[in-house]
Amino acid sequence: MPTKYRLLVKNASQVVVICSNGEKYLQKDAVQNLCVVDNGSVVIGCDGLIKAVGPSDDVQAEYPEELFEKVIDATGMCVIPGLVDAHTHPVWAGDRVHEFAMKLAGASYMDVHRAGGGIHFTVEHTRAAAAPDLLASLTARLGRMLRAGSTLVECKSGYGLELETEVKMLEVIEKARRALPINISSTYCGAHAVPRGKTVAEATEDVLRVQLPALRRRITAGDLRVDNIDVFCERGVFDLDATRAILQAGRDMGLHINFHGDELHPMNSAQLGAELGALAISHLEEVTDEGIAAMATAKTAAVLLPTTAYILRLPQPRARAMLEAGLIVALGSDFNPNAYCCSMPLVMHLACVNMRMTMPEALVGATINAAYALGRSDTHGSLEAGKHGDLVVLNCRRWEHLIYQLGGHHEVIRYVIIKGSVVHDNDHILAF
Repeated sequence: MPTKYRLLVKNASQVVVICSNGEKYLQKDAVQNLCVVDNGSVVIGCDGLIKAVGPSDDVQAEYPEELFEKVIDATGMCVIPGLVDAHTHPVWAGDRVHEFAMKLAGASYMDVHRAGGGIHFTVEHTRAAAAPDLLASLTARLGRMLRAGSTLVECKSGYGLELETEVKMLEVIEKARRALPINISSTYCGAHAVPRGKTVAEATEDVLRVQLPALRRRITAGDLRVDNIDVFCERGVFDLDATRAILQAGRDMGLHINFHGDELHPMNSAQLGAELGALAISHLEEVTDEGIAAMATAKTAAVLLPTTAYILRLPQPRARAMLEAGLIVALGSDFNPNAYCCSMPLVMHLACVNMRMTMPEALVGATINAAYALGRSDTHGSLEAGKHGDLVVLNCRRWEHLIYQLGGHHEVIRYVIIKGSVVHDNDHILAF
């Protein structure tokens, strides 16, 4: 009998579907009530899409094993959706390990920035780097993220601050998107910092008059796919007026608004994002109650980054207040030279311990809500028929082990699967 389906994952102790009624996001009480199938199976078709999820007896009665190219017996294991990392800066040259000691000695983010470090240090090295070298390092970093369970990753530019290097970074992201199995959401972040020697007004004008028109031409020609526009809205960087102008211009090009806001100072970025119909705002360590309310009303997702607050010793984002107000709360690693973390399981652990999120809230934040923050929750973030067959098989009987075991995801994760193909097989681990 010819095969008709790509993959059957059968007999899992738990299949964590997340949601089962086509929800684009989860908020309030729904976050606590995850859809979980005990003794479940998942069917993925040859097109890479999920065809069926349900109790193993029902699924296997309808889909005989001989119809499949591959069968994974997940007895004693769990299945969860592929994790979604909603905020990363993975394309750069020149690490900043030397700055870690400065921060440990008490230097703030802006202290390092003013001393010529931070973003400007990375900009200098990234401008000088050859595109093949940037692609090689990006490929390695995305591989680490994939092995930690991430199957969809947002990737930003932003270490060029001028057209040539910003385009070089976006081209590298595009090459990775076309060559690698991992799913990528590409973000233009040319307003990540004000270049040395320029004023905010001059930098804003360069983005509006030079960089964005050139990107529009490349996107229209089909050379680049860019999904989102980002600005670092912060005191001493881009103010509200500059941020508004750049985000509006990106929106007019069809890009999703997904930007840095209210990180170091309360800038009213949340209110601005809600007004502009932003899909998501990241950081929000200093967001006001009014900003939280505005985002909840606008259905603008909050992308919280527990690694940043941890490394910079900032106040933790007020996740509980956001969740209670009905915000759509997502998570990201903020992988960058300042916060070198490729692991969404570690991010979820920090979210639970430091931001007082529950484990279901953290998993929702790293799946369906993170997918929503990238405009991808129609295809990613839950295990529902018609969505991409992206999933992670865990070598444990309860899914919570992925968060509970601090730093233990390398042993907990057994398989990572994208569109029904096994892209990581961790076959050396032992069962619990």
